[in-house]
Amino acid sequence: MPVCNVSLQVIPLVDQKEVYPLVDQVIDYIASTGVKYSVGPMETTMEGDLEELLSIVKKVQALCTTAGADRVLSVVKIDYSTRGVTIDEKMGKYKI
Repeated sequence: MPVCNVSLQVIPLVDQKEVYPLVDQVIDYIASTGVKYSVGPMETTMEGDLEELLSIVKKVQALCTTAGADRVLSVVKIDYSTRGVTIDEKMGKYKI
């Protein structure tokens, strides 16, 4: 299966002071999976096999509820091409 990008914005419904620490846990989990990823101000974009990335999205929901969120709002974007698509081809020219 070609490489694709999945962007994930997670909004756990927890006390305001707990939002960023929980988002940090989500990013730590994504990092622990070994997939290539890029953190932005509104979402984290991952690169890899679609099935693996969707599995990560699913596990993130459970991570948030296990950490105390009664509800998790998530926005998922998928960029999939039969030729494959990478973060570098989209963002390479913008890196300093």
